[in-house]
Amino acid sequence: MLMLDYQVIDVPGDAPIDLLGFHVLGKVHDGIYLGAGVYAPHVEGEYGGFMAFDVGAHLRYRLAGPWLATADLSAGGGGGGRSVEQSKVLSGTGGFVKASVGLAYDLGAAALGIGATRMKFRQSRIDSTQANVFVTIPYTYLSGVFARHGEALSAADDRRAAREMGRNMLTVSLDNLRQIDPQGSFKGTLRTADLQYSHFFAPDRYWFAALGVGYRGRPIYNQMLGGVGQRLPLTPDLTLAGQVGVGSGGYAPAVIDTGPGLLVYPKVQLEYALTRDLGLAVSVGHLFAPKATSRNHTYAVALVQHLRAGDGGSAGGAEAPATWRGFRIGLFQQTEFDLRYQGVERGNLRMLGVQIDTPLGGRWYLPLQAAVATNEYLGYPGYGELLAGLGVQTRAGPGDRLQWFGQLMAGANVHGLGLKAGGGLRYLLDERLSLHAALGRIETRGSGGRKFSAASLGVGLDYRFAVPVR
Repeated sequence: MLMLDYQVIDVPGDAPIDLLGFHVLGKVHDGIYLGAGVYAPHVEGEYGGFMAFDVGAHLRYRLAGPWLATADLSAGGGGGGRSVEQSKVLSGTGGFVKASVGLAYDLGAAALGIGATRMKFRQSRIDSTQANVFVTIPYTYLSGVFARHGEALSAADDRRAAREMGRNMLTVSLDNLRQIDPQGSFKGTLRTADLQYSHFFAPDRYWFAALGVGYRGRPIYNQMLGGVGQRLPLTPDLTLAGQVGVGSGGYAPAVIDTGPGLLVYPKVQLEYALTRDLGLAVSVGHLFAPKATSRNHTYAVALVQHLRAGDGGSAGGAEAPATWRGFRIGLFQQTEFDLRYQGVERGNLRMLGVQIDTPLGGRWYLPLQAAVATNEYLGYPGYGELLAGLGVQTRAGPGDRLQWFGQLMAGANVHGLGLKAGGGLRYLLDERLSLHAALGRIETRGSGGRKFSAASLGVGLDYRFAVPVR
């Protein structure tokens, strides 16, 4: 289930902050969903760059006919403010809890609701109860057990996959934001790493959701965008695409002036097909904040992975059937200790995070990990990490319960680029769920050679599944 919710929160002594939340929820039992979400402001106050992440539960109970009673409970971390200093007042330690109750009307394809929500950041001005509106959108997809990774679909499942799942794209890009007459204190070029998921609703039209994080210039700058795009094939190997995204992002308006956070991002992209399913692309665009002064010319290079599911008997069934591709999504709690910055020992960090693993055969996998602190770091909220790399694991056959793993990832935290190495043990509960415990160590180096290092200990819950990919 996808869920969007919106609320305007009073901030004593300051302008209100509006938060739009986007959540991905998985059904674990009738009326019970677990998942993760992200929140960002758009049009109220001057809080551009504020962003928060949470994990939690969504409950629903059918009252009568189309009417549903709902309840939500989550916890997470994040923060931001007009300036780095003001973020301590607005966001406190960065950790928060959120609870809500509501009443929704089920339309079938979606449910619309209204309710009351309470959101409290620890030691923060964000601590109030207010009305919220929300929409939930259920969706189904063909899935199999994780162990089927690499197997071919049956003819019937191949046809069903073609009907139900359609075409999708995953795009990983390195973007460069060259500022035009910047009014904030940061005047340089901002470099971001972006991940975009796109789903086609017509042969060459798609909607997308994208998350971008700064890795140089202003590490952990963030932006969250959604929108629509159109592709135009020029030759068998070249495709031109245009898309427009709307969302929220920034660092702090005093540093990068995105005002309340609202962003608009049109761009054009030229993609060359390296293989049938993998493309190399370059793009140019213009990212701007309509309610503030931030204007940016952008240029990027990207890898585009095309995900096709089944052919439904196209070409007389001449194509080989799709195969199952495994994915593992983990939610984890992690403590970073023995933390040192510029050679001085600092306090521990409590982190909440998400990791997505894609297997490369039975032993190797690609991990993507994002985590945010729920307590302050160096007196400020909003510490976070974004990492990707390569992992290796022992094979887990039928009946096996234990699986050892190790991984090496590169990425960024608030100081700059770095590496994280780690490993641990996974306990397989059943075909879909597993528990894991992991140890790790991260080291980053920022501008001027400033060094950050920390050890970590974490535990988490993994959900394992496979989907058809051609």
